[in-house]
Amino acid sequence: MSMTSNTIAKGLLKAVAVLVAVVLAFYFLWLIQSVIIYLAVSLILTLIGMPIVKFLKTKCKFKNIFAVITTLLIFVGFIFGFIMMFVPLIASQGHNLSLLNTAAIEQNITQLIEQASNWLESHNIDSNRLLKESNLSSKLNFNFIPNFLNIILGTISSFGVGLASVLFITFFFLKDRKLFSNSTQMLLPQNHKEKILNSLDKIDHLLSRYFIGLVIQLTIIFVLYLVVLLIFGVQNALIIAFLCAILNIIPYVGPLIGSILAALLTMLSNLGSDFQSEILPTTIYVLIGFWVVQVIDNNLTGPLIFSNSVNSHPLEIFLVILIAGFLFGILGMVIAVPMYTILKVIAKEFFPENRIVQLLTRKI
Repeated sequence: MSMTSNTIAKGLLKAVAVLVAVVLAFYFLWLIQSVIIYLAVSLILTLIGMPIVKFLKTKCKFKNIFAVITTLLIFVGFIFGFIMMFVPLIASQGHNLSLLNTAAIEQNITQLIEQASNWLESHNIDSNRLLKESNLSSKLNFNFIPNFLNIILGTISSFGVGLASVLFITFFFLKDRKLFSNSTQMLLPQNHKEKILNSLDKIDHLLSRYFIGLVIQLTIIFVLYLVVLLIFGVQNALIIAFLCAILNIIPYVGPLIGSILAALLTMLSNLGSDFQSEILPTTIYVLIGFWVVQVIDNNLTGPLIFSNSVNSHPLEIFLVILIAGFLFGILGMVIAVPMYTILKVIAKEFFPENRIVQLLTRKI
């Protein structure tokens, strides 16, 4: 009886110790979440940068260190290129957008609602019940904007530290990739070492192609959005096109949010013009243009780029993103394809005889 009690007590103590260790581990990870983010971003940049380093070494005969430095300079050039693109636009259009004047924003929105109400009434639609009686304009509260701007300023102030950290980590990831690979091999169990190394090589290759494909897709969408906005003379076209293109990182939901954002900014940029003859038609044309871009992306560029980059069928990718969205929300949709690719590679290496695995990984 005492032996049983001692065994139970030891089991409980062991379970409590494991639980405490897990809680402490998660707490530690929460404390160093910034470092984890830096490592994740650096890993993505490394995956994107490896083909560039390889090209510079094989085609341009660069030494490894110079190929890595050149790749990082390319990254820095793109980053500061976007910054230099935004700063003058924000400075010149700041007054028009009234970014720092919450009263002006509220007045502009109220004016836009009133114009929409007048247009509805001119078409025999009872706008009093829909707009005026709801007292929508009085419910709009823009006091959050100063706090939001303070958050943005704080993010910008810490951006320099984050950028320097990411570039520093990425430099060594690219430069000492073989060293890290050799060190990892020493830690792997011998009975599964070959399978693990094969999995890592395939994951490395496929994710590099995936992230490069993502950059290409966002660039194409950005250019197409920009063309649409410039055709219809929308102010701040570069900023709107860039923001809406970035939102496409979120599959299916992002384009919808981007279209709503573009419509709102288009109406605000034309505020003061006649609602029926200018504001409404321009907004409709922009939405139609964005819809055409999404049709092109969903049926041509997106499936073509991603199905080739990760060797998966477009329907397969769609279902994976949909399931991940239901299970884990927006974050799940963003990381669905990379995680699915990793799982497919691991499954093929460790369960090659499984028929389902064979069916899903036949192109890998």
